[in-house]
Amino acid sequence: MNRYPKCLTIAGSDCSGGAGIQADLKTMSAIGVYGMSAITAVTAQNTCGVTAIQPIEREIVKAQLEAVFSDIGADAVKIGMLHSPGIVETVIEMLDKYTPPYIILDPVMISTSGHKLIEDETIGIIKSKLFCRSTLITPNIDEAILLSGKNITTENEMYAAADILIKNGCNAVLMKGGHLKNAQMTDILFTRQNDPLILRSDPIDTVNSHGTGCTLSSAIASYLALGYTLNESTKLAKKFITTALKKGANIKTGTGHGPLNHFFAPHPLKVINS
Repeated sequence: MNRYPKCLTIAGSDCSGGAGIQADLKTMSAIGVYGMSAITAVTAQNTCGVTAIQPIEREIVKAQLEAVFSDIGADAVKIGMLHSPGIVETVIEMLDKYTPPYIILDPVMISTSGHKLIEDETIGIIKSKLFCRSTLITPNIDEAILLSGKNITTENEMYAAADILIKNGCNAVLMKGGHLKNAQMTDILFTRQNDPLILRSDPIDTVNSHGTGCTLSSAIASYLALGYTLNESTKLAKKFITTALKKGANIKTGTGHGPLNHFFAPHPLKVINS
């Protein structure tokens, strides 16, 4: 029997379409993967910022996950915003029950303006119970500072922070250096088994960066669902997001930070032999 490669996103909804569930599903579709979603929160936001957040009841989150996992299953899971301790516990319960092969955690904790989006209790549960279950976590610099307790202004400090996160239970960490003031944009993949994988790209002059973290983590999950290794998936995802930024650089969408161009070269939905 043939089937589609399947990827599930567990995250919040962005009504403006640039980030969250919407960016995840666009990314999965563009890469040729069958995308599914479990919504953890509904947000009111646009290119200028977030104005309201309404968490989804944990019973509804559980019902969404049960519906997807019990019938269709998932080759990879991407996790974004988990707004409350109860939702984190529910997600962990379902992950333990259905054991998807890959789990990519984008720890959405800090807004673009530097404000903490979730409470310390939720952060504590994510660190103690979800890090060890995740194949990879993909924090931005502000989130990596919060999670490691280390200041990060240089690549050497990225190494030091990643070492702390690995020692604290993470299986792999993608440190994203896009917020550092360097000549190049540098992301570094740290794993327990291999030497760090350094990925560099030239800076892109654009204000259209809304949803970059969601897109990158979803791209990694999508390539894993297609059968690529973690290193290969990270390289391909870096190429995808760099091109999406370039292709959307001069497009006007809203009055603030606009979205990427996810569909610069969309692939047909892949079919694999099961």
